[in-house]
Amino acid sequence: MTVDLSTTYLGLDLPHPLMPGSSPLSDDLDTVRRLEDAGASAIVMRSLFEEQIVGDELATYHAHEAPSESYAEALSYLPEPAMFSLGTQDYLEQLQRIKAAVSVPVIASLNGTTPDNWLEYARLIAQAGADALELNIYDLPTDPREAGEDVERRVLDVVTTLREAVALPLAVKLSPFYSSLSNFARRLELAKADGLVIFNRFYQPDFDVENLEVVPRVRLSSPGELLLRLRWLSILSGQLSISLAVTGGVHTAVDAVKAVMAGAHAVQMVSVLLRRGPEVLSRMRAELSRWLEERGYESLRQMQGSMSAGRGASLPALERVHYMRVLQSWRPEEDAGRES
Repeated sequence: MTVDLSTTYLGLDLPHPLMPGSSPLSDDLDTVRRLEDAGASAIVMRSLFEEQIVGDELATYHAHEAPSESYAEALSYLPEPAMFSLGTQDYLEQLQRIKAAVSVPVIASLNGTTPDNWLEYARLIAQAGADALELNIYDLPTDPREAGEDVERRVLDVVTTLREAVALPLAVKLSPFYSSLSNFARRLELAKADGLVIFNRFYQPDFDVENLEVVPRVRLSSPGELLLRLRWLSILSGQLSISLAVTGGVHTAVDAVKAVMAGAHAVQMVSVLLRRGPEVLSRMRAELSRWLEERGYESLRQMQGSMSAGRGASLPALERVHYMRVLQSWRPEEDAGRES
């Protein structure tokens, strides 16, 4: 029996849910071709940052009008262009090259917090042939005068502005740190977002205590990070009608099964592909198909959302029950067994 692994994500009909997430994997065309050869259902590009767009606009302004001292002050708030692997024009050209090289959908990515600077590039990304656009809302509010509602309003403004500007399907990549995530997700759906990506990973810098410096470190994900995503996928899939994708913590076919059972329509992977190469996609797809077949499933859609937390006023009470069960479940002999 052949198991039907097909799914629909952001209105795109895909042969299965497995795809690379936004990462350096899309920077090299040979790697992109290897991803397609390994069976990637779509290619998600690395993000183009708002700061890059602002930097280009300031450089253009300086070349024509601005006094040099005001230009220098403005640039002092922006990262050096050499920090980024692809410039703004390079990004559009790479998108066009990827579209020409592969036959699967290509999802572009914009990373920032305000709508104005993204608007023109969202249009250019659409013109360059992207099949969808992922909005990576990386925002760490640090101003004690800014209320949570103001933080959410900024994100909603981005989605509303871009929704009016482009016809591309829009996915919003969220962090888990909103005070009422279910309410916020529902408001994003009402703002015409086509999907949510659960969750962005906040990379925590370390301290160099000898040199008194903040040291950026990239730590690849571990399977333990999937648990938070499963919980919220399960909650949101029973409340929303838009697409849901998981990213962070998927390292095996069983991880993908869990995500789909929780309600995911797409499963994005980065760390496992960086560690083990694009070819792991092929093995995971075969293992996913075999897992379903051995348990009598005819299609992925039969399984999709089967572990959703459901709807209704009983959900908070159910969460309390799960919480109490976890706290009561620890046994000393279990911990001793792990240490031996």
